[in-house]
Amino acid sequence: MPGPSVLLPAGLDPLMALALIALSFITSLITATFSLGGGTLMVAVLALVFPPAVVVPLHGAIQLGSNAGRALVQRAHVQWSFVLWISLGAVIGTVVGGQFATLLPETLFQIAIGGFVLVTTWLPQPKIVGRSPAAQFIGGAVISAVSMVVGATGPLVAIFIKGLADRRQLIATHAMLMTLQNIFKIAVFMALGFAFAAYLPLIAAMIATGFLGTAIGSRLLVKVPESAFRWGFKIVLTLVALDILREAVF
Repeated sequence: MPGPSVLLPAGLDPLMALALIALSFITSLITATFSLGGGTLMVAVLALVFPPAVVVPLHGAIQLGSNAGRALVQRAHVQWSFVLWISLGAVIGTVVGGQFATLLPETLFQIAIGGFVLVTTWLPQPKIVGRSPAAQFIGGAVISAVSMVVGATGPLVAIFIKGLADRRQLIATHAMLMTLQNIFKIAVFMALGFAFAAYLPLIAAMIATGFLGTAIGSRLLVKVPESAFRWGFKIVLTLVALDILREAVF
């Protein structure tokens, strides 16, 4: 009688699959509680498990479920004026970035992912002057193009909405923007021929545990102190990113 391993992608150990399913819960809990961080941790760990060319499309599919769940739970707080123009730009940026995603050699792909994790973890985010539709449209296009190569661009999307005073509005609006970006991303990768079917059982399980993490994290939203966690989290991300770069170089 076939075991559960037949539902997994070729070469993926069942214990590693269980670890990834648990990771989805943890990353969704982190993002729902602190607005950012879970997606970056997810792409960093996926890069340690899967070939580089698989990481970004798989990450997009998993994060679609996570972000959609968060947007659903926090839907009353979505600020649609921010969503419109950034998402319109994202349509163009996703298509353009997809061309580069298929051209990068695997080593450069790993370096891009590892370097991006380090940059978004430690460097201060630039300040965007004004909230004009043009700035949001261009920003959405650029960020979505980058996301086709490095996967997790949640910290960059947050630049355009960090001025929102209410934390629930920030998290809900961010979740909706990332949901739409991931929909566009998956559509482009399907058009480029990526075979999602082999990963569907794993994706479905990770989406389910991700939604559970979102539900719990939303309740912790205003209760968990951030300062000590932020430093510990940065250290973990840094170690994972350095390991990705080590694999790419050596």
